[in-house]
Amino acid sequence: MNKRAIRRSFDRAAGSYDAAAALQREVGELLMEEIAEEIGDRLRFFESQNRGLSPISSISLSILDAGCGTGHGLRLLSARWPHARLVAADFAPAMLAAAPGERVGADIEALPFPAAAFDLYWSSLTIQWCDAARVFGEAARVLAPGGRLAVSSLAPGTLAELDDAFSGIDRHRHVLEFAPAQALADACAAAGFRNVALEARTIRQHHPDLRSLLSILKSLGANQVGNRRPGLMGRRAWRAVEARYESLRENGGLPATWEVILCTASKPSS
Repeated sequence: MNKRAIRRSFDRAAGSYDAAAALQREVGELLMEEIAEEIGDRLRFFESQNRGLSPISSISLSILDAGCGTGHGLRLLSARWPHARLVAADFAPAMLAAAPGERVGADIEALPFPAAAFDLYWSSLTIQWCDAARVFGEAARVLAPGGRLAVSSLAPGTLAELDDAFSGIDRHRHVLEFAPAQALADACAAAGFRNVALEARTIRQHHPDLRSLLSILKSLGANQVGNRRPGLMGRRAWRAVEARYESLRENGGLPATWEVILCTASKPSS
């Protein structure tokens, strides 16, 4: 993928991102459900080792939100663990500027942190824009022994309706091909993680028309899902795409399906 183009897209989207980010919010909450109990167990273990010396609220839990966007994940993490140290990392300066707390401009394939710096590595809907092997390698490096990983990504079948509507209109592919869940699990395990667990979730949204869906994708900086802008198409081709999508209309509007992978894992304690 063209990282420079992706960075520009997310920078331009920073101002409108939160208003359009219903998907990111829902996926973040699902990811939190997957990891919260594991982190709670880790804190209870630390408390048992420290009994009588300090309360659990003062335990130093260090969390990295890798590819933080405007900070929805940080807000979830802060609400769950208000005494944790939270660090936000993103390679889009305008996105990072909108995020709360401690912020570091960084490409998650090459993080500027020392080894074993964090107890939890969190990254929601970012890894699909990156080289998964490099991302997991860096996650393993910056996590402390026994640390936990929580990552969400998109899977094949995402925006299938949009893909079908554009199919055969021209020789271009208009929706990116996302890596299958097993490829994500394999990359995670190859980086040294253990207890790799995957959960697949399907989220369906509805939109009043095709232009509103494409507008939301642009607002999210996710217009890089396609490799050719619809605006470059002729009117006749565009009308054919709209007609195809319109044939899929349901009671709530035009459907858009997102296939989501939730991945959790742990770094060995030794």
